[in-house]
Amino acid sequence: MQDILTLLQQYGGWLVFFNVLVEQAGLPVPAYPMLIAAGAVAGGAGGWIAAWLAAALACLLADSAWYLAGRRYGARLLGLVCKVSLSQDSCIRQTQGLYLRVGPRILLISKFLPGAGALGTVMAGLTGTPYRRFVLYDLAGALIWSGSALLVGALFSSIVSDILDGLDRYGALGLGVIAAALALYLGWKALRRWVLLRTLRVIPRLSVEDLLQWRADGRTPVIIDVRPEAAGDSIARIPGAIALDVRAPLKGLAFPEGADPGDTPIVVYCACPNEISAARLATRLRAAGYTRIWALRGGYDAWASLAAQASADAMVQAPDEDATARAH
Repeated sequence: MQDILTLLQQYGGWLVFFNVLVEQAGLPVPAYPMLIAAGAVAGGAGGWIAAWLAAALACLLADSAWYLAGRRYGARLLGLVCKVSLSQDSCIRQTQGLYLRVGPRILLISKFLPGAGALGTVMAGLTGTPYRRFVLYDLAGALIWSGSALLVGALFSSIVSDILDGLDRYGALGLGVIAAALALYLGWKALRRWVLLRTLRVIPRLSVEDLLQWRADGRTPVIIDVRPEAAGDSIARIPGAIALDVRAPLKGLAFPEGADPGDTPIVVYCACPNEISAARLATRLRAAGYTRIWALRGGYDAWASLAAQASADAMVQAPDEDATARAH
């Protein structure tokens, strides 16, 4: 244990800073155990305060970067961050829903929630939370989170010392057991996701181009938006889409007048990988007796991308037409 203790006592502040910075940057390198160890060996108020401030500064630097990236790249970045999750769809849905309900106050506790630290700061940037307000809540949350770990280490310093001693003597064996447990957990989560994807694969996918063709042909499908933020009036949706929570009761669907609910096509879309949330609702609709149901391939992002491309093409064609008219 002497080597570990010496390392923590001599470089504890720097170790805490870099460990917290790396974790808050999004890498799976837990910093809470390091903070507990630093609290156990700090040796006084000066050491605790130094580690506390180092952790808070690291959080603020990493979170500010996520905030600025969220303002610039928006929902695309949220999806990218969630790609490292084994539950990508719930990662996006739950983070968006929680932030939209609670607002930046969620930053006070987000670091205690697995995977929610970076996602909460991305949502702060995406929703346009003023930076000064973001810093206030984020810094308070960082101090609460890191302070709790340092306090645990200080209160249970003898137990932490015994654990460090055990790691020093049986480090290889202990790390092997931890690695095996982690591998089993990841394998179980991956298996559950594989089963879920196979179960939802029975829901057919409809491309954005096909949806546009349907509308051009006069077909009027019911379009359902299951994104958590879709209930807000200021949120852009596919024209004519109705907002419905993926877990909401299946009532009040707006079918065209005179249409047969059992024969009217229904298109469900979300903003999640593999259209999982859309396919979940489509599965519930099938169980309720609706038969003509599709999940929109690529979700709202695919629709927005095609709409942006069409707008750009129209802007390019307009000058060409003006030039042709002047030539004649």
